[in-house]
Amino acid sequence: MKMETGKMLIIIGILFILAGCFFYFGGKLNFLGHLPGDIHFSKGNTEFYFPIVSSILVSVIGTIILNLFFRR
Repeated sequence: MKMETGKMLIIIGILFILAGCFFYFGGKLNFLGHLPGDIHFSKGNTEFYFPIVSSILVSVIGTIILNLFFRR
């Protein structure tokens, strides 16, 4: 029981560190959000932006990383 709790706290701590690095260095990731396939429309004062390819890329990378941590 105690080892499982400790393992979960370590994983949560790593996730917080990764989230902090993402927010700190996020402005320097210029390619993210501007990939081919991201949807961007602008007409007059209205602007619509949906980074679908960037979302898929982040999801795939996140899935791979989480599978490496939680593989049994």
